[in-house]
Amino acid sequence: MYDVIIIGSGVSGSAAARELSRYKVKVCVLEKEEDVCCGTSKANSGIVHAGYDAKEGSLMAKLNVRGNAMMEQLSKDLDFPFQRVGSLVICLREEDMDKLQALYDRGVANGVPGLQILNREEVLEMEPNIVDNVYAALYAPSAGIVCPFGLNIAMAENACENGVEFKFDTKVQKLEKKDGIWEIYTNQGVFKTKYVVNAAGVYADKFHNMVSEKKIHITPRRGDYCLLDKTAGAHVSKTIFALPNEFGKGILVTPTAHGNLLLGPTAIDIEEKEGTNTTREGLDQVLTKAGQNVKDIPMRQVITSFAGLRAHEEGHEFIIEEVENAKGFIDCAGIESPGLTSSPAIGEMVAGILKEKLHLEEKENFIATRKGILDPNTLTKEERVTLIKEKPAYGNIICRCEMITEGEIIDAIHRPLGAKSLDGVKRRTRAGMGRCQAGFCSPRTMEILARELDIPMSEITKSGGKSQIITGTNKDQL
Repeated sequence: MYDVIIIGSGVSGSAAARELSRYKVKVCVLEKEEDVCCGTSKANSGIVHAGYDAKEGSLMAKLNVRGNAMMEQLSKDLDFPFQRVGSLVICLREEDMDKLQALYDRGVANGVPGLQILNREEVLEMEPNIVDNVYAALYAPSAGIVCPFGLNIAMAENACENGVEFKFDTKVQKLEKKDGIWEIYTNQGVFKTKYVVNAAGVYADKFHNMVSEKKIHITPRRGDYCLLDKTAGAHVSKTIFALPNEFGKGILVTPTAHGNLLLGPTAIDIEEKEGTNTTREGLDQVLTKAGQNVKDIPMRQVITSFAGLRAHEEGHEFIIEEVENAKGFIDCAGIESPGLTSSPAIGEMVAGILKEKLHLEEKENFIATRKGILDPNTLTKEERVTLIKEKPAYGNIICRCEMITEGEIIDAIHRPLGAKSLDGVKRRTRAGMGRCQAGFCSPRTMEILARELDIPMSEITKSGGKSQIITGTNKDQL
């Protein structure tokens, strides 16, 4: 019996779990995948938005600005990559200046600090690779870039260290309320709790509609991306946006927290909640529209493409509240962009609701900080020599593209909520994220996983479930 069960371990669910772990309360997170950060949270732009986009007075605007303000200290406390690089919204025509001014006015109303409208010369001085016909731009110095995996995993690990339970490969099938207690039926049995937090991403409408007569509808909005090699990472130093339209912020060009260059996303509404396949049409749109605001993008440096799904609710607003006709059921739904930025504030809000409902008391022994995986590249030569003498695995390079060592992979496996698959290792260490896209390091990483988890190589998966890499041996074919 739990006090709170959270459905979903993306950034919203993990942020709520981390904030709740400050209190004397029994919390469990149910996740249908084999790891945290397997849905919307793993495939996005990694942008910490300034907060000028969302409608004045909206929950989206409030939580965006609050989440942005929290991010820098959170990155220090939980040790994940974050940089406040700033952003530019590009205006190409004088007749569109009223739209740029409207964004500025909205940002000021939302409390975004430091906004400026720059003229052509100021823009090109700041970013020489902006197209020559730029007319003006909105500059937001508070915008930033973050590692989405790093943020999500850090919050989940910290929640786990503070006593939150995580149940993976646990798919919620049905919810019922009996005698004031919620019974959650899953493929791993029935879980009972006083309160449910619905942080299920694109599936949040499914669970809301199980318990409420007032239905909501979430449309998976697919976004295609292209990722360029680190040799292209300095092409722009800030996040470059087009003027937004009814489908969002358009195709952006941005450095990533790890030094790559990212282009995307598209905004294509689909009904398939697992439809993360890229399309030729979508990628063509990314490559064409990215060049409308930034010139000379080295497209030959594209090393991979991917797609993610945004949980678009029809009202285009976060839904974070107790459902009126389903007491004890807290929605955390419609968390699309700027959901990543807002996640620390979302966690704060969800925990605040439950603190009041359950009359929670703070722990005296809450662990506020967490140390990430050691990156040997941050050490001096002398420190690295000492580390390798003490732990020789840190001298064994497994991923040549990203220079990831065996020691880092072992750490990723044995941490709280440690990696169990190739993707789990990749999200924690970046082994497999480089130019060769895991072509070289996968077999070695599989050997380490098998050894450290004490399981056969044939049981190692790419991303859990039935995604085994080895399906047989050569001898089986003889």
